[in-house]
Amino acid sequence: MSNAMATKPIKVLHIEAGRHLYGGAQQVFYIMRALDPKRVQSFLACPPGSDIEQAAQDIATVLPVKMGGDLDVAMTGRLTKIIRQHDIDLVHVHSRRGADLFGLWAAKRAGVPAVVSRRVDNAELGWFARWKYHNYAHVVTISEGIRQVLLSQGVKPEHVTTIRSAVDTDKFKPNDDASAQLRATFDIASDQLVIGVVAQLIERKGHRILLQALPCILQKVPNLKVVFFGKGPEQQNLHELINQLNLTEHVILAGFRNDMDALLPGLDLVVHPAFMEGLGVSLLQASCCAVPVVAGRAGGIPEAVRDEINGTLVEPGDVYGLRDAVLALLQDEPLRQQVGQQGRQLMLDEFSIQAMADANADLYERLLKQGLN
Repeated sequence: MSNAMATKPIKVLHIEAGRHLYGGAQQVFYIMRALDPKRVQSFLACPPGSDIEQAAQDIATVLPVKMGGDLDVAMTGRLTKIIRQHDIDLVHVHSRRGADLFGLWAAKRAGVPAVVSRRVDNAELGWFARWKYHNYAHVVTISEGIRQVLLSQGVKPEHVTTIRSAVDTDKFKPNDDASAQLRATFDIASDQLVIGVVAQLIERKGHRILLQALPCILQKVPNLKVVFFGKGPEQQNLHELINQLNLTEHVILAGFRNDMDALLPGLDLVVHPAFMEGLGVSLLQASCCAVPVVAGRAGGIPEAVRDEINGTLVEPGDVYGLRDAVLALLQDEPLRQQVGQQGRQLMLDEFSIQAMADANADLYERLLKQGLN
């Protein structure tokens, strides 16, 4: 790499198709905010009117562009034009929904390398995965669990790097006022314990497993409320199951909330009985708030939840195992406090935003250096 190139920031176009500032889009925002501007100059292609378009104005050159999903082939041309107009050095695709293919094609048409972030642990067709990911200069997975899925599909080990998602430890932190705010928001009595489930209402998140375990849990801990934060296609089915199990007095469907940083620290326990999960950012946020976690031993979750450190892992679908793990924490307040404190320290040690951003910048520099040699 020339001296001129070494002192000149790399121009990176981040492509994010999400409309709301949570999940993957939140991680993209964190990365751009923490990247050293002397190393990386960030450009952002995102849908017009998206939350990240407004949030990123001060940290990136924001370029709103129509993103119509998997069938929007014309997205390739729109992204190619942006890459050429702004003399982009490298493209980082953070989304699927068509962006993973059309962003790749745009980078190839413009003659620049592209990196893709993989955030989910579900398998793709082996031949398709190998073709798509080997056309990228490199693949970033947000957990080692996801990396292993790609390796099992034939993607070369040297082609995939794990850079874990991060959590904002300044935003998500213990808060003595959160318990009162949570209880006031959802009309929960001060003497009731509160479990939170923070996940889309989709089948693989395992809400049904907790509902099936709940009658037994309530026999031992009757002063209990469970709040499901999130929305999704399973909402009606879950509502019907809650009625069938006579749990309406104990379960609240709270919908999507944008004030989780204020509510999470007020929970006594977070439960996430998922069957599949890339990493589980909501679990990182819970640990940041010193809230213990019970979660399924699936995907990248064991990287976010360490058994007997910041929570307890159970086998996905094991109703009785989930029941026992939840009861062990609900019935032992000193244990909850200890596990919560250990979780906060784990997040500070291993899941910082700056470490995630620096690892991405290192990767960009390495790939461009390899391309120039």
